[in-house]
Amino acid sequence: MTTVAIIGALEEEVAHIADSLEDATHIAAASLDVVRGTLTAEDGGTINVAATVGGMGLVNAAATTQYLIDLCHPDAVIFSGIAGNLNKALHINDVVLGGTLRYLDTDMRLVGQWKPGTPDRQVTEFHSDPRLLAVAGAALERMGITHIAGTIASGNYFVDTPEQVNAVIEATGADAVEMEGAAVAHVAARNDVPALVIRALSDNADTDYEEFRTFDISAYADTAAKLTVDILRHL
Repeated sequence: MTTVAIIGALEEEVAHIADSLEDATHIAAASLDVVRGTLTAEDGGTINVAATVGGMGLVNAAATTQYLIDLCHPDAVIFSGIAGNLNKALHINDVVLGGTLRYLDTDMRLVGQWKPGTPDRQVTEFHSDPRLLAVAGAALERMGITHIAGTIASGNYFVDTPEQVNAVIEATGADAVEMEGAAVAHVAARNDVPALVIRALSDNADTDYEEFRTFDISAYADTAAKLTVDILRHL
């Protein structure tokens, strides 16, 4: 039996996942509504699932990840959300899997000495689990969604100008930019839990935040939930 913690960016996304679960129950704690239930895998096994919306920003993502790890001791953590596109070869609604995750505004010379780093080996970036990347890639192939396993930059500010885009690319070489992924991967690594970060591209990091807030991203929420459930069934 496998246990997986799911952190969604959207309430609609987690609601769709919850609708796929058997024996779903809710836990209200740590400012979260956590849905717990089971899912039948393709091989007939049972997947225990705990899913919640984690909130925006690095601290919210880190706190949610640690809470879910303490709550259900998962075998894997999956984060699914949207991001700004930085890769000219990609387009809106394509997906970047977080092969590499880098902080945008964090000096890793000191932070990187703490687990999973050591005083002798500083960590400068984090990575999604290779097996989870492979399962996600196969699911995206089945759904016909263009995707790459690339680099995602995570910071505590909204990137929406050409100057900011250029600075992010220069600093990190990222394919996408967002506000949570590196924190999820970081906390998961501290706890020795495999992690996967999935990002659908919602814009080209050129949309003013006030305009971005008005986007209807319900279609993404439905697609992301179907993708996440497909990944779970094939673990």
